[in-house]
Amino acid sequence: MKAIVCRELTGIKGLALEELPAPIPAVGQVCIRVHACGVNFADSLITRGQYQAQPQPPFSPGFEVAGEIVEVGEGAARFNIGDRVIALTPQGGYAEQVAVNVNRCVAMPAVMSYEHGAAFPIVFGTSHIALWHRAQLRAGETLVVHGASGGVGLTAVAIGKQLGAMVIATANGPEKLDVARQHGADHLVDTRYEDVRARIKALTDGRGADVIYDPVGGDLFTASLRCVAFEGRILVIGFAGGTVPQIPANHLLVKNVDVIGLNWPAYAELNPRVMTESFQILLQWYVAGAIQPHISATYPLEQAVEALHQVVTRKSTGKVVITVDGSKSDES
Repeated sequence: MKAIVCRELTGIKGLALEELPAPIPAVGQVCIRVHACGVNFADSLITRGQYQAQPQPPFSPGFEVAGEIVEVGEGAARFNIGDRVIALTPQGGYAEQVAVNVNRCVAMPAVMSYEHGAAFPIVFGTSHIALWHRAQLRAGETLVVHGASGGVGLTAVAIGKQLGAMVIATANGPEKLDVARQHGADHLVDTRYEDVRARIKALTDGRGADVIYDPVGGDLFTASLRCVAFEGRILVIGFAGGTVPQIPANHLLVKNVDVIGLNWPAYAELNPRVMTESFQILLQWYVAGAIQPHISATYPLEQAVEALHQVVTRKSTGKVVITVDGSKSDES
């Protein structure tokens, strides 16, 4: 089978397309013929040795796939050969086949395409657990979403509207803001030209935002501390801006502010009930037509490095997906 392989922790430049033996599922695993794989910023971290659960080379990146089961290991009988599934993989998604624990797989609705399946779990799962479970966003509250045109940002906009919030989207430039508007944002703030703090305060009649969703960090986090409402909640999702902020505790004390971290993958091991319930809600919303992934580009497996480059350089909006022709993978 074909796979994109990382043999040294030198970043994207160390990735190469190789021919490998097809995986054999261990006890409790299934083998999936991959039809599509979502691309995430964390894929670049794992190739540099900077991911929190770091495998040693050689390995393939790729944390989320959609495909069909081609082999069922012992103890994985809840699925059958031919079942369409979405799977969260510790690594290995940039390949024609991957073996994954059965408890990391969910059945894919018949109406969902493989591309949507691969674009769905991480970005929607992250935003839903952040807003619904961690921040407990309520109908009628004001939600600010930073980086609102990115993979997780767009899903936070859509989920915020689904939960009944007024959504203020921030992004860099009118083109990216227009994407956020198309996904339901009520108000738009251009971080390139506008004073984020002043604009959010103005849009909330001076009160500030109830919940701020921040996958960017840096200066935007500083602005968030200054425009969050009394008893507001700031969600720390990531640091795509490159700077990890330091929090002056007196700001939290003055307005009774909660700063809430989210390590979404940890729920798979430490609180799977929350992740399972979240997926059930999200897939119901998808089938009902209430939410849908925004895929800005697809690349074949052979161009996976370029796909990842698009995400790392923040040139994409929404999700980038690798499509895989797995029709020959069972011959390797």
